[in-house]
Amino acid sequence: MGVTLDLTRAPAQPVAPVKPNLCGLTRGELAAALVAAEVVRPDKVKMRAGQLWRWIHHYGVTDFAAMTDVAKETRALLAGAFSLARPEIVERQVSRDGTRKWLIRMAPGIEVETVYIPDVGRAGALCVSSQVGCTLNCTFCHTGTQALVRNLTAAEIVAQVQVARDDLGEWPSPKADRRLSNIVFMGMGEPLYNLDHVAAAIDVIADNEGISISRRRITVSTSGVAPELEALGARTQAMLAISLHATNDALREVLVPLNKKYPIAELVAGIRAYPGLSNARRVTFEYVMLKGVNDSPAEARALVQLLRGIPSKINLIPFNPWPDTVYECSEWKTIEAFAAILNRAGYASPIRTPRGRDILAACGQLKSESEKVRASARRKTAAPVET
Repeated sequence: MGVTLDLTRAPAQPVAPVKPNLCGLTRGELAAALVAAEVVRPDKVKMRAGQLWRWIHHYGVTDFAAMTDVAKETRALLAGAFSLARPEIVERQVSRDGTRKWLIRMAPGIEVETVYIPDVGRAGALCVSSQVGCTLNCTFCHTGTQALVRNLTAAEIVAQVQVARDDLGEWPSPKADRRLSNIVFMGMGEPLYNLDHVAAAIDVIADNEGISISRRRITVSTSGVAPELEALGARTQAMLAISLHATNDALREVLVPLNKKYPIAELVAGIRAYPGLSNARRVTFEYVMLKGVNDSPAEARALVQLLRGIPSKINLIPFNPWPDTVYECSEWKTIEAFAAILNRAGYASPIRTPRGRDILAACGQLKSESEKVRASARRKTAAPVET
């Protein structure tokens, strides 16, 4: 009996077009999208965009049907043309200390981690990412071992805040008793290599008719992209944090290779010129404590001299170890002695309590290690059962 093979292809199933998402657009982009889709007339767009803005960013709605002061016909047009969907939460973890971490998939192969830390700032801080991966290769940072994939868009940065507020139950935007009171750009990536999107995201987050987190409660941390400091201050009015970690170029070039391009003298000059710098708007310097590397009393005194005249706060960060690292965390008594020198010189120098270590959410642990853990778990699941 002969066999005939049917090699004809099944007709391809039509793929529904992806609707533009309105959730992370700036006010101007939102208005332009409504007009371009012919959902709203140009003479009505300012009023309608304001309505949508409040529903999206004050009330946190993800369904156009919930917009009760918008006509049903308009809601139907909006639903047909646009989306309000959140990105996919791949993994959610809660630490013993209350820290929460979300692995968020923005698109296929585009995943970032976002961390909420309670009892930081006025009430709690959200550590957001600005890039997928990083180019800086700081030798003490595990996150930096992951190659850069791409910049996040402003919408993807804002989405991290929206995901956190969904989980914390903080809609509509509270005026008091917030659990999420501060935003820190201290997650994956170098924010000043993505300044356009970071600035646009801050405009959305700080808008007083929406999420309404004050710019003075938004901090952008940089490893030292000195030429962009003035633009950051002028465009965002955000608080500035500097990932410093050393007081001389020779050591900082080892710890933070970016220092080869922008040495300490250039960085400090840029900091002194930061728009709005004052005792009320101090720069935060981040200093990770590495045993036998940068933790001596001499380094503490050099730090005092380096920052003289700059309104400053110095966060001392116990090093969070990771597999195969060559560094160790300084002993606690060494960190306290270092802090005492800074305190005597008049600098606030709190020792940051490591948070979320048990869920790999501490400083420098984001994304890379969680990927390894998940891969290990998959291997264990797939392993044959011995009998």
